[in-house]
Amino acid sequence: MTAVRTPPPPRLPVRNKAAARERGWGGVSPMLTRLAAERATGVLVRERGTLHLAEGRVVHAESPSSPGIEVLLTARGTLDAEAWREALAETGDRHRAGHRLVDGGHLTPGALELCRLTALYDAAYFVLAPSSTPGRFRYGAEAGPGCECPVPVAAVERETLRRRDLLHGIWPDPATDHAPLTRADRAAPPPPTARQRAVLARLDDVRTAVEIARDLGRPAFHTLVDLRRLAAAGVIAPRPQAPTEPPETHEGLAGLDTLDALPPEFTDPHITLLKRLRDALEAL
Repeated sequence: MTAVRTPPPPRLPVRNKAAARERGWGGVSPMLTRLAAERATGVLVRERGTLHLAEGRVVHAESPSSPGIEVLLTARGTLDAEAWREALAETGDRHRAGHRLVDGGHLTPGALELCRLTALYDAAYFVLAPSSTPGRFRYGAEAGPGCECPVPVAAVERETLRRRDLLHGIWPDPATDHAPLTRADRAAPPPPTARQRAVLARLDDVRTAVEIARDLGRPAFHTLVDLRRLAAAGVIAPRPQAPTEPPETHEGLAGLDTLDALPPEFTDPHITLLKRLRDALEAL
């Protein structure tokens, strides 16, 4: 009897984890990773904002959930709000307005670039949040008011993942990120830090985390960190939803006479048949 030897099956491919870490992709946005490899220029539009790319690098990010560079510059006195408005009116966009302020001695180049990078990473965190709708990319679109040092996509994705892990480690419930917030009824709460006291002073059962961040002139992600720590300590909680009225329901057909309450123009054939049956039964 001749033994037949079959070759061993091919080995299954194994993902190179070191290469994945170097690439920075961890499932944040496969489309963004592909655009980086293509060295694409344009605007990636997602559910919670936009990323502007130039030759595959991120030069600007915008999200309604994140205060813009003008808020970060003016809310805490780094820059006079009137000086910003004048520079923006003269130049027409935030990028040139920033340079105008540097040239006029209102800002140092380092302070402007640091603020731009802070705003970029803050907005990118929200833009790259899990989405219920697919993103779309407009090739060749205006890159937008970018920072002087474009950021590699890998760095943006790594930082986004790091921020997600940080928030989850502090308090895994994301409800405080979006809902109006209120103080919780804890008998002896731990003493808050100075940053947390500023956040607590703005709780009014109406403001959300984004609104508090904008009012304070802070990056929204930093405010999320403070709020999740306060939630973990039992100091704050999402405001309870107001109970909704249950839909009006009709009792079961306790008697066929309930059909008489329908408007006269109601001509459902099933109702008409039931009425005829009722009349026939009453006539017996």
